[in-house]
Amino acid sequence: MNDLELIFSMLGERVSTEITKNKDAKGFDENKEAAKEGGEVAGNARKDAEQRIGKPIINNENYLSEPEKKRKLTKNKK
Repeated sequence: MNDLELIFSMLGERVSTEITKNKDAKGFDENKEAAKEGGEVAGNARKDAEQRIGKPIINNENYLSEPEKKRKLTKNKK
């Protein structure tokens, strides 16, 4: 992730945490709603920043062209 991608991700996580605390969210559904709201705040901030900067925040540089191969877990032999 580049710096701005990381910042907006952190913003969404932090706002979600504050919403969860303020609403005293309990259980999956309430926490899911808090996460959606936090993501919406970060998404709106990202869109506003992109409009003002004049270019997208998210880029393709950090995506893998091919999926990573899964490694098998092996037991340690003594």
